[in-house]
Order: sequence, then C-alpha cells, then structure tokens
Amino acid sequence: MSQPRSARWNILLRITLMMVGVLLGATAVIMIKAGDEHPLLVASFRLLVAAIALTPLFIRDLQCRTSPYGWTQISWTIAPAAALAVHFITWIIGARMTFVANASLLANLTPVAMPFFVWIFFRERINRQEVLGTALTLGGVVLLTVSNLRLSPANVPGDLICLGSMLAFACYLALGRKNGQRITLWQYMVPLYWIAGIMCLLFALFFVNPIKVYTLKNILLILGLGLIPTVFSHSILNYSLKTFRGQVVSVTNLTQPIFSGLLGYLIFREIPGPSFYPSAAIILTGILVVLFSTRERKPPVAILIDQ
Repeated sequence: MSQPRSARWNILLRITLMMVGVLLGATAVIMIKAGDEHPLLVASFRLLVAAIALTPLFIRDLQCRTSPYGWTQISWTIAPAAALAVHFITWIIGARMTFVANASLLANLTPVAMPFFVWIFFRERINRQEVLGTALTLGGVVLLTVSNLRLSPANVPGDLICLGSMLAFACYLALGRKNGQRITLWQYMVPLYWIAGIMCLLFALFFVNPIKVYTLKNILLILGLGLIPTVFSHSILNYSLKTFRGQVVSVTNLTQPIFSGLLGYLIFREIPGPSFYPSAAIILTGILVVLFSTRERKPPVAILIDQ
C-alpha cells in the first residue's frame, strides 16, 4: 500500500533536514582550519557555547513538563556525553599522530561500527539494501582518501586512537537514539553538552591554561563552532535518530567530506583532486540506496517520549 502524499512529504522534509544537519556539520573542519587556538580548548568551548545557547530551550521544556525531572533523566545523558567527549579528545590527539588521510578514512568508518551498537542497544539488524548502500558509500569514502593513504609503523598508535574515536562517535549516535526517545530533544541535548564540555575542559587543564587572552578571530570561530556544527548539526542529527534507523543517519553523515570539499574550494580555493568527483557520485548513490530502503521509523512501543 502506497503512503499518503502528506506522509511522503513529511519523510522528504525530514530527509532534507537531516542533509542540512550534515552540511552544517561539514563547516566544522573549515572553522577549525581557519583558527589557531589550542584544539582541546576549542573542543571544550564549542560544547559549552552550545550548552549556554540552548539552556533557555531546556528551561522552557522543564516549565512545560507535567512529570518530575531529576537525576534519573540527567543520568541518561552521562554515557553519551562521555562518548562525545572521548570522541572529540581522541580525534584531536589521534589526528595529530597520523596522516590526515588515515585519520579521515578511520573517522568515516562509523557505518561499519553502527550496526553493532544498534544491535546491542535495540537488537536491530540492518537490511540488505542498507548493507548495499553502506558498502557503496564506504567505497566512495575509501576512493576519496586512498590516494593519500600512507601506512607506517610509526603511525599505528595514532591510527588506533582515531579508530577508538570513531567507535566513540558511533556509540554516541546509538545512545542518542536510545535515550532521545525518553525525553524531549532539549532535555536530552543540553545536559549532554554541559557534561561533555566540562569533561573536555577538565582534560584540557592538563595541557593548557584556559585563563588567557584570546584573539577576536578565535573567539568568533569558537562561537561559530559552538553554534553551527554543534547546536544545529548535532541537534538535527539527534532529532533525525528519533525518525530514522541509526544506519541511515550514520551513512548519510558520510556526505560530510563532499560538503567539506566544496566549502574548501569556495573559501580556501582548495581544488579537489581528480578522485573527488567519482567518489562523490559513489557516496551519493550509496546514500540514496539507504534512504530509499527506509521508512519513517516509529518509536518502540516500550519507549515513550516523556514530556
């Protein structure tokens, strides 16, 4: 039975919103590259800026609640916040210990790890079309990076750390789907950002003193990172996890290298290599296969959104 036109439009709008979230996430690498602040402080402050910006929405949601909100609800955000903090910290450390191409390839293996996490949390298996779409998309990512990929025993520690960073991000996304169904988006995301930001800042204290003079350029870039790829992109992706299967969101997120390449050309005049265009075509084909294999996901009966 075909879906009503309104339902199809609803799904199309949600897909469009998810793609906007991925596009906004691709701006992170542009702003990170444009600044020169200590990366651990950047990771900390972007999360804390996001937490501050969204706190009014968190307070609004609390005022609309008809049931108590306390440590039980906050505890649901601790594990994903820790996973996000670990992802940011290990990504920065690992990327500095290996080649850019190696780090990029490992960071984009999230769809490989995602099925294991969603099976652990939901006992959900990916279907054949999702497997095909994931394989195509990952093939495009590999083609995009393999020309610059370099293997060296000296890079093994950095490669392993980047691999751990990828696993932490996949865990963060999977936990977002699990816990985001229990409470409203802002009741989930705001405590998560506060906790993850504080965790990153405490870790940064071992390496740099955050009490110092910051340049206006770095301040604006940190504000941009906190608002655009964090407030909007991460929040949109977590909202998408309420609607779509985890594999769909993680595979769609692989369009980030395409958007980053286009933004790099527009802003820094960095001309993409010859492999960029066929890679982009393969990645988009894989994502379309995954998107056409999915239907709007209904929350499990046992998990209700606590208003």
